[in-house]
Amino acid sequence: MDNEQPHQEHVKCVVVGDTAVGKTRLICARACNARLTLNQLLTTHIPTVWAIDQYRIYKEVLERSCEVVDGVNVSLRLWDTFGDHDKDRRFAYGRSDVVLLCFSIANPMSLRNCKVIWYPEIRRFCPSTPIVLVGCKNDLRYMYRDEQFLSLCRDRSPFFRPLRESDILSPEQGRSVAKEIGAPYYETSVLTHFGVNEVFENVIRAALLSRRQQRFWMTNLKHVQRPLLQVPFCPPEPRPPQVIVPPPQFEDDMLSLLHSQMYTDVIFLTGKVGFAAHKSVLSAVCNSLYKLFTLDIAAEGTLGGRSASDSSVVSSSDSSVGNFSTDTEQLLTESPHSVITCASFCLSRSHHNANQNNVSETRHGSVRRRSSCQIHPESLTHGTNIPTGVRRILDHRAYQCISIERCEGLDHRGRVTSSIQTIVTLANVITPSAMQNCLRFLYTGDLDHKMCINMTELLEAAELMDIPELQLMITSGPHSQKDIRADLHEKFAQKVRNRMREVCLHQGLFSDVYFQLEDGLCCAHKPILMARCDVMAAMFRGDFRESSAKVVHFPGVTKCCFQQLLVYLYTDEIDDTVTPSNCLEILELANRLCLPRLVGLVEQKVIHDFIKLSNAGKDTTEHALRLLEPCQMHNADQLADWCLYHIAVNYNDICRKTPKLLRNLHPENQAYLNRNRWPPVWYLKEYDYYERCVRERQWQEKPPKVFKRHRNNSTSGCLCFTGRSRNSDSKRAYRTV
Repeated sequence: MDNEQPHQEHVKCVVVGDTAVGKTRLICARACNARLTLNQLLTTHIPTVWAIDQYRIYKEVLERSCEVVDGVNVSLRLWDTFGDHDKDRRFAYGRSDVVLLCFSIANPMSLRNCKVIWYPEIRRFCPSTPIVLVGCKNDLRYMYRDEQFLSLCRDRSPFFRPLRESDILSPEQGRSVAKEIGAPYYETSVLTHFGVNEVFENVIRAALLSRRQQRFWMTNLKHVQRPLLQVPFCPPEPRPPQVIVPPPQFEDDMLSLLHSQMYTDVIFLTGKVGFAAHKSVLSAVCNSLYKLFTLDIAAEGTLGGRSASDSSVVSSSDSSVGNFSTDTEQLLTESPHSVITCASFCLSRSHHNANQNNVSETRHGSVRRRSSCQIHPESLTHGTNIPTGVRRILDHRAYQCISIERCEGLDHRGRVTSSIQTIVTLANVITPSAMQNCLRFLYTGDLDHKMCINMTELLEAAELMDIPELQLMITSGPHSQKDIRADLHEKFAQKVRNRMREVCLHQGLFSDVYFQLEDGLCCAHKPILMARCDVMAAMFRGDFRESSAKVVHFPGVTKCCFQQLLVYLYTDEIDDTVTPSNCLEILELANRLCLPRLVGLVEQKVIHDFIKLSNAGKDTTEHALRLLEPCQMHNADQLADWCLYHIAVNYNDICRKTPKLLRNLHPENQAYLNRNRWPPVWYLKEYDYYERCVRERQWQEKPPKVFKRHRNNSTSGCLCFTGRSRNSDSKRAYRTV
């Protein structure tokens, strides 16, 4: 099947060059429109030759060989050759119209051989045949440092030697050799298909121009142009680095907090079994426990305020709790065993408050309930006379009574220590197993599915303790859809985060430690800090004075920054007040406290804000320049890498706007930016050269018209000087192109 047509020019193009430079891939890309992936291109090279008889066998290949170039109908026939230097290619060169000489831009020796070996061979067999020089594998000029490319190469062979910058040939080097051998120069890439069709179009032009010189009478070749200039290939903009945030550990930390029983301040008694827990966590999670723990047990008698312990400042905010509401008062009932409790409940609200204040002021001075944010550190440091044995009977289905007792136990060093605990006696219907699972759910939002759980007992306990989320999870069934359980879990987790912000951070309820910061005091909870931060755990557990201090000095940290830290520790979220302009302080603190997830969250938010500002048309390069080196100092490597990327892709604009900031960077950063700037320097030089060549070619093809001076014949001149009229200056015009 030859399918030759009349008035069709046949062009035989012989493709030569060193082995493994990409000759056969280039031919397949043009003749068969082959599209190859990076994995396919990195397969082990096997020397092959594209058979010329494929034009006869495959109709599609023959049809793709036909092309119209500058109005001339052409059939291009490509001849592949082996790259071995000792092969006899005499037959391939025979009757060739053009020779395509290939080299690899990642192999300097292949370019040297073009001038030393291949050009003499071509001229020996084809003295007058035009030559076109082509640099193959153009994509390696920017991919040789790509991590995906390098990893694929390493997977292919353990002996892979990565390409070095010195191995990559510049376009100027290829163009220099092309000038020496008198050939036009082009570059191609089979991976990106850059220049594939363009090269062969200009190969056809070179062949037709040579044919027109020999057959000047052929009118159909009259409009054939010289090989056109190739627009330089601009590497694609590098991909922004991906920010990887370490996975959350909030649930695991809360579970370890429950199991370790660090600085507990409440004990739930069910039968003869006691469960130690933390009022700060339970108050934030469960509304009924919040009302229970904020209940004023010593409402009448010798005390008029809330009790406080050595390990926990038991307090509540007057604005948030105030006088007990009707729902809270329903927890109380008259009891013959507790005269004080009964009397305080039976009194009216106003009389109750007045009686309470009178008794308090006469016996113990003015003692009032106040938020832990309002408690002065002196009261934490010197302590107060804390009553024990105060007990109140409750009229509640789940809680029988609540009392404050001094209990003895072992601290983290194994020494006997005493602390004041709030004792809550549960109803008999709540079994120890059910209470254990309830506490696990309140701390983590999930159940231990590995244990054999009596769902009936657990559901009854959840109903009595008023835990609606646990009831919903139990009624949905253990075999319910994962999406439903995940949705329930996420809603509960979001509720916990919001309540932790409100109860623990904003109200400071049951806080037991203060931090003296640069601009004020900030309260917190030791057990939560220890569970969420290893550095805090080491500080409060070890033989440091901070382990027993009520006020911990924290120099170099502002209150705003510490609040951002607490938001993360209590909610596992980043605070909304973190912005690109103030993120360095929290990054420094997170790095000091060894909190990689907090660092990752800050990096993620700052980068998101940068992208949002850039999309809005605002310039963020100056912010990136100022953040770069401090981020490197504080181990915020992902944000530093993103800043380097952002500076590199906007390098030209930065050089025009703020070159001083660029020059003030560390020499290593400057070297990195010079090496990775986009567009690269070689492309800018190539594009300038391309524009200059385009202007020169336009000048050659369409020279500017020369305008002659207007001569006024009415005025005669003297000797060689021509005369001119006075008005000739105004009428005369010089134009340049």
